Amino acid sequence: MTQLESKKNKITGKQIMEYALNCFILLIPIFLWNILFATSLPRSYTGQVWDNIPQIISITESVLRIMVFILPLLMPLTIQSNRQKVGLGVYFVGVFIYFLSWVSQIYYPGSRWSSSVYGFLAPAYTTIIWFIGIGLIGSRLFITKKYQPIFYIAMSSVFVVVHTMHAYIVYMRL
Repeated sequence: MTQLESKKNKITGKQIMEYALNCFILLIPIFLWNILFATSLPRSYTGQVWDNIPQIISITESVLRIMVFILPLLMPLTIQSNRQKVGLGVYFVGVFIYFLSWVSQIYYPGSRWSSSVYGFLAPAYTTIIWFIGIGLIGSRLFITKKYQPIFYIAMSSVFVVVHTMHAYIVYMRL
């Protein structure tokens, strides 16, 4: 290998930072929230009650969950275009509403809202807001030029529908 070829194959610090600064970073607050507060949710969101669903829903939900949480690793996190700026706003609003849906279940589990179908399902369906935000921010992938944000938004939407169906099945069994 010549010295010129060696220079071509070297990865620069700037390239490493570009790959490290990806949309997965936007999922970290969600993961931290879930880790910190999952044990505070009512019993109906945990263990045997939550896990006892039809296998087809469980498998579909798991596969889609992996896809919607892994794909952001391939999306550069840049906020340059108007669409990305709107996406960042949608993301922050979505995270706030998602956190509120958990707070209502943790602190007011017996309230009319929390015990209603809409309140019980809120931690499942409100995720679509921050998923759309991530989709708008992640306007391209590191690995291909043939990518449109609607792909991630559509995939996330299907995940949210299946995740909400899961929550609905649990709710109907309460």
